[in-house]
Amino acid sequence: MPDGAVREAPVFGEEPSEVPGAEWAPGAEGVEGVEGELTWRGLGLETVASMLVVALRRQGDRSFEAQCQWPRMHPLNERVNAVEHHPLIVVESTRQIAAAVQRGHLRTAGDQSFEAASVSLGLLPGLQPSESGSATHVRVRVTLSDVVPGAGALASFRVTAEYLHAGQVFATCTMICARPVPDEGEPLVAAPGFGLLHPSAAAVGAVADADVLLARGPQGRLVVVPRDPAHPVLLPGRPRQLSALAVLEAGRQAVLLSSGMTSRAVAGLRVDIRSAVPASGAAVAVVSDHLGAHFALTVADRIAATGTVSLRRS
Repeated sequence: MPDGAVREAPVFGEEPSEVPGAEWAPGAEGVEGVEGELTWRGLGLETVASMLVVALRRQGDRSFEAQCQWPRMHPLNERVNAVEHHPLIVVESTRQIAAAVQRGHLRTAGDQSFEAASVSLGLLPGLQPSESGSATHVRVRVTLSDVVPGAGALASFRVTAEYLHAGQVFATCTMICARPVPDEGEPLVAAPGFGLLHPSAAAVGAVADADVLLARGPQGRLVVVPRDPAHPVLLPGRPRQLSALAVLEAGRQAVLLSSGMTSRAVAGLRVDIRSAVPASGAAVAVVSDHLGAHFALTVADRIAATGTVSLRRS
């Protein structure tokens, strides 16, 4: 996406855009729902168990309010009595919010779909909600911006979501959604090969071995080789390519593995997708600095994604 919006589509009620695919869809208050309620099918999810966002209501020209319900027994969460939710739950909730905004409030061409191309997550220390019951109810303030038309249809848009619990903001996530990268067939990436060793779940800040996305080769080379190629959250439906969520998790795991720190040290995450990342075989490199670490995923000697993991040192 270009830096900033070259030309933003107008909100509903203003003069109509020259590009029909970038207009607001009038009157929509939900995705296959009533009075802002959402459905898992309307969000494009495979099962109702994957649904984290239960309602979305328009508050203004470019603002919304969402309601989330985060189960304590989410697959990525620790199995303890009082759970601090995994940071990727914030990212996946933002993705579902973006899907609801796009499908219910933006006029797009046919069944045009969008994927997260860039994600930035910030966590405020000491304010993460914990849950000892069944689910945490979270309120989200949502802003839509940079609605960019292109080639006769919506090209990209940005969603910024502030997550509140007990009246306090505890996380902020910004996501740029764009048309998916075309699937050009089998990616030019070497097979992972033999002699790979998966790290333990604890070493990469994961709860279970099935959550581990990485493996190390004989020369210490780190590659993406998911323990569970059909992971219900990271790889639902056994995809050919990694989503931004999975790339972000691969980077998070690589940084924690190289730093020796625990998942509770993570204060922020960022990823930018440059090109398609295969579900298995991409190389992962980590470079640390005083604020955390940068990671890059390489496919056929070309960088496909880059990101940052911010770490708290105390």
